[in-house]
Amino acid sequence: MLLQSKTFRGTRCSSAAPDNNRNNNNHKRDTPQVLKIAVSGVTELLRLLSSFSKTTRLNGVSDKGRDEFSVSGIDEVLMILKSDYENAYFVTGIFTSAIYAEDCIFEDPTIRFRGKELYSRNLKLLVPFFESPSVGLEKIEKGINTEASFVLATWKLRTYLKLPWRPLISIDGSTVYDLDDKFKIVRHAESWNVSAIEAIGQLFTPSYGRSND
Repeated sequence: MLLQSKTFRGTRCSSAAPDNNRNNNNHKRDTPQVLKIAVSGVTELLRLLSSFSKTTRLNGVSDKGRDEFSVSGIDEVLMILKSDYENAYFVTGIFTSAIYAEDCIFEDPTIRFRGKELYSRNLKLLVPFFESPSVGLEKIEKGINTEASFVLATWKLRTYLKLPWRPLISIDGSTVYDLDDKFKIVRHAESWNVSAIEAIGQLFTPSYGRSND
C-alpha cells in the first residue's frame, strides 16, 4: 500500500467512548511490565544515539500549528484529525500539535507517557526508519457521554523498517482522543489487533515470504 493510499469510510456520532487500554482485561492488552520498561529503554537509547544528527533529522519533519489556537467544538477537532491522517502523521511526524494539551497522555499497549513535545520527538525519532509506510483511516467518529467528549479513529498501519531483515509492521488499530471542556486532546490512547508481544515480535521477523495484507 502506498503512502497516498488512504481511505475515509465515514464520520458518525457515538454516545459511548471505547475504553482503549483503560481497565481492559483482554489478554491482548495485558502487557508485561518488563516489556514496557524495555520499550521505554529502547526509545531512550535511540534518542541518545541519534542526538548527534538531531538537527538534520528534525529539519526533515515538522508539526503543524506550532502557534496555539482555539477550536470551537468537537466537529472542528474531528476535521483537524482527519487532515492529520491525510498526512499519515504516525509515519511522517506531521501533526497539529496545537489541538493537544501540553500534558496530554499518550499510550499504546507497550508504553505510556505524558507530554505532546515528547510525543513529537518520539515520532520524529522513528520517521527515518520507515520504508514504504501507509496509514489508512478506516473510520472516524465523534461522541459525547456524561463524562467527556471524544473522537474515535480506526486505522490500518503498514510499513517496512530499514533494517537488514526488512521487517514488516502490520497493525490494525484504533485511537481514542479524549477532549477536555476546551476541546483540547488530553488523552491519545491506542489499541491494537495484536498483543504487545506480537507487535514487538514483528520487529524481529524477516519480511521475506510474508504477506503485507
